[in-house]
Amino acid sequence: MGSVDGGAGTRLRREPPRFRRARVTAVADLSPYLRRVTFTGADGTEPDGLDGLVPDEPAASVRVLLPSEPAGPLVLPTWNGNEFLLPDGSRPIIRTLTPLRSTAGALDVAVVLHEGGAASAWAAAARPGDEVAISGPGRGYQVPAAPAFLLGGDETAIPAIGQLLEAIPVDGPTAPNAIAVHVEVARPEARLALPAHPAATVTWHDLPSGAPPGAALVAALSDATVPSDARVWVAGEAAAVQQIRRDLFEVRRIPRPQTSVRGYWKQGRAESSDLLRDP
Repeated sequence: MGSVDGGAGTRLRREPPRFRRARVTAVADLSPYLRRVTFTGADGTEPDGLDGLVPDEPAASVRVLLPSEPAGPLVLPTWNGNEFLLPDGSRPIIRTLTPLRSTAGALDVAVVLHEGGAASAWAAAARPGDEVAISGPGRGYQVPAAPAFLLGGDETAIPAIGQLLEAIPVDGPTAPNAIAVHVEVARPEARLALPAHPAATVTWHDLPSGAPPGAALVAALSDATVPSDARVWVAGEAAAVQQIRRDLFEVRRIPRPQTSVRGYWKQGRAESSDLLRDP
């Protein structure tokens, strides 16, 4: 997100797209640890519902505003020039998620189910009729014409990686293993069938018990072959992603314009999803 000059040396952030009220219409488990939630515009509250909220790039994002209390009403925040705040001055619960599918008036997102997360707790209890608000879409990834790709991520990046595999042209990279995909999961049951691509090889990496999130992904990508002309897309836990950046830029000397490396979340930071995935 860019910034603007607010005067007297103050740098203000550009206001994100407005929030639109929406309701849950369906919930389905893609795996024991990944839940799909479908939203439509809340009847009578938004004249255009979710129309127009259609990402035109893979691995895009939307912001989902959740009620501050599990059974409480949804209160829309206001933008103060730097962040969203509720009328009482507190921060709202906002999470940035990958849209799985978006059609006229409807939107699917994927939420990783784990202990201790506000979005996870909300998704685990979500039922049709529950109210939220949606803002977006945020920018995605413009798939370039390239002879090779390296895609990597943890469970939070599985939906985006699936979209990237669908977006890379079948007649683009054609050499065997030209698209190397590495995905870390905390449990083997979290593995999902990813879209097939004739040039892609998908390798799943189980996180060892007691290891910090991202450890298996960092190890896998440090051992991976990265052609000098490859394009690299990686997303996951922030500290792990920082290690991957250092390896790509300082050790391998991969030009930064050839990479997109993003922290999707930060361990131990309750609101990290919103702070790190800034549309």
